[in-house]
Amino acid sequence: MEKLALISVFYKDGILDFATELVKKHGYRILSTGGTATILKEEGLPVTDVSEHTGFPEMMEGRVKTLHPKIHGGLLCRRDKQDHLDQAKANGIDMIDLVVVNLYPFEETVARPGVTWEEAIEKIDIGGPSMLRSAAKNHDSVTVVCDPADYTKVIEGLSGDEVSMLQMRKELALKVFQRTSAYDGAISKWLEEQVMEPNPDALGLPDTLKVDAPVAQALRYGENPHQRAKLYGRFHECFEQLQGKELSFNNIIDITAATYLIGEYRKPTVGILKHTNPCGVASADDLCEAWDQAFETDKQAPFGGIIVVNNTVTGALAERIREIFCEIVIAPAFDEDALAQFSKRKNLRLMINKAPLGSEDMLDVRSVVGGFLVQDRDTKMVNIRNCKVVTKRQPTEAEWAAMEFGWKVVKHVKSNAIVYASAERTLGVGAGQMSRVDSSQIAVWKAGQADLSLEGSIVASDAFFPFADGLLAAADAGATAAIQPGGSVRDEEVIKAADERGMTMVFTGNRHFRH
Repeated sequence: MEKLALISVFYKDGILDFATELVKKHGYRILSTGGTATILKEEGLPVTDVSEHTGFPEMMEGRVKTLHPKIHGGLLCRRDKQDHLDQAKANGIDMIDLVVVNLYPFEETVARPGVTWEEAIEKIDIGGPSMLRSAAKNHDSVTVVCDPADYTKVIEGLSGDEVSMLQMRKELALKVFQRTSAYDGAISKWLEEQVMEPNPDALGLPDTLKVDAPVAQALRYGENPHQRAKLYGRFHECFEQLQGKELSFNNIIDITAATYLIGEYRKPTVGILKHTNPCGVASADDLCEAWDQAFETDKQAPFGGIIVVNNTVTGALAERIREIFCEIVIAPAFDEDALAQFSKRKNLRLMINKAPLGSEDMLDVRSVVGGFLVQDRDTKMVNIRNCKVVTKRQPTEAEWAAMEFGWKVVKHVKSNAIVYASAERTLGVGAGQMSRVDSSQIAVWKAGQADLSLEGSIVASDAFFPFADGLLAAADAGATAAIQPGGSVRDEEVIKAADERGMTMVFTGNRHFRH
């Protein structure tokens, strides 16, 4: 019995060889439309135009061509039901055994700068998804192909036994519904962006959370070896790995934290992180000097850590970095000398950030019991010099500069977060403690371990000091200035304590919790 294959593709790569195999090896006759039909006919393949098959002309600029009972009846007819077969015969409907369709490039179209409404709408495919869904629903009898990557698999599968063919058709049907779901999601997302008025109550967040991200990488394991994990989305479009072992789950989280941190700075800056927390950050006219100061903050924690810089890594900097064991170095570029030196450390991962460091502006999505929490990423950074000085003493120029630097760092330290800093470097970092005083004590201890004096330093706190004890601990350590959001019911008590110690203190009105 003659077998029918319906082929109508936007992307023509590989279709000629595939169709030739269908005809010459498996005995198919082809139904086709438009440019696809022209290409296949020119090769001398037996092609029938869909309009000839249906007896109904294409119309409305091709919008209506495959939406016809002779097409969808041939796809949806159940071969195991005699009444279906009888109705098909009575209405002159031939069975269609194989469908090859890929869709108009809607996603690519709306990604182009300056795309018009009309251009986008015209790239919404209607007939293609309809045929794919019809064929996929009836996968017991119909083979459906939506991805050119499956052409070889299908040609080989057509020579197999029925059991293996049915399994392949099920897998192909699944792929179809995944593709059409993603396609419809892209359309609805774009339309929502174009049509919906901003809702102040919704804070610009979607009414329905749609997550459609293809697998980018299967990971060896998750946060721990007993956890399964995959990476989804476009992470690899943002970074290029030059050398080193395959990225792990934890590596990817650390890379994200590092790029967000370094994106705060314009002057040559080095950041060293461990478990997403900055353990040393410094800016200088020269990256080597910045490295020396960042590393001096904490010479223990960087072991096995992440290093991020916002300028080209030179051979001189690479020589310093090679003195310690680290997992990853992230930079916009590496010079030849640096690459030559790092090549001696085969497992060290070198990552180039292909976008401006820290520029990715995605929603922050976290899983919780029974659902998801969604928020804007914390990109807000106030102009420190416009903030309120709440103490009697005004900051000196050096204290202003130190507060500007420290406030950028503390935003990226897990709460409760305390950072001691001078004008362009960290001196001590305390992260993630249950008490703000504990975090301060850890930061002071870290500075002591590094033989760094905190005399004349500033202390930055990601949230308000709930009691005066936290501020007094900073003053005892040598801090002369404090920067914090303010907003505690005991603010006056804290301000009084600062005045009694001769400290200056700035309230930003802007909290940076990081859980």
